[in-house]
Amino acid sequence: MKITIVGYWGGFPGVNEATSGYLLQSGSFNLLLDCGSAVLSQLQNYLPADQLNAVILSHYHHDHVADVGPLQFARLISSYLHADHTVLPIYGHQFDIEAFNKLTYKEVTEGCSYSPEKTLNIGPFTISFLKTLHPVDCFAMRITDKKSTVVFTADSAFQQSFIPFTLGADLLLSECNLYGNQDGEKSGHMTSYQAAKIAEETGVKELILTHLPHFGDHQDLVKEAQTIYKGKITLAHTGYVWKKS
Repeated sequence: MKITIVGYWGGFPGVNEATSGYLLQSGSFNLLLDCGSAVLSQLQNYLPADQLNAVILSHYHHDHVADVGPLQFARLISSYLHADHTVLPIYGHQFDIEAFNKLTYKEVTEGCSYSPEKTLNIGPFTISFLKTLHPVDCFAMRITDKKSTVVFTADSAFQQSFIPFTLGADLLLSECNLYGNQDGEKSGHMTSYQAAKIAEETGVKELILTHLPHFGDHQDLVKEAQTIYKGKITLAHTGYVWKKS
């Protein structure tokens, strides 16, 4: 599995960057995980939009879905230019049915429902879900292909269930919207210490801190996490590529 960070900001995109978006590739299959603000613009640095095979969404906050509409327009224009275009499946939950229904657009994208209680197979990927602690329905994902396993926390306050959910994974892609001395319980986000706690207790080989805040010095997030987790810590940045070593 190869993962390219397309966007990593929380809330709104930094200058010339994007919010939540991650390109997962295995073999010839291209899966986009979340499609936040400015993700489509950034994605095209790595892959044309018409080469996506599927999209999966953790939840429907704007910083995770804002570019679904532009992506649909991109696929529509591609359908005018290429007679052999395919319908792009966009996977999401149905706990917000109004948002889910918007995933289907003309003959170019189709909303596909995932059930959090069931394992989902998309191309070479097997995905299981964990409901997170967030103001809206949101789901963390454990994503596996034949060679590697990645856990994406999505947006969440800390919960003990992340420990068994992450155990045995190669990579933890964890939201880190808060610094160590802040309280994320009400906002539904995690601190550097909490992300590190999950990584340390599960023995993952690498921790990527993502969904980063728009304040403070991001290097402090790493320094705080290093007091707990002794493995490799990477601060998410545009274009960072992870592969299982």
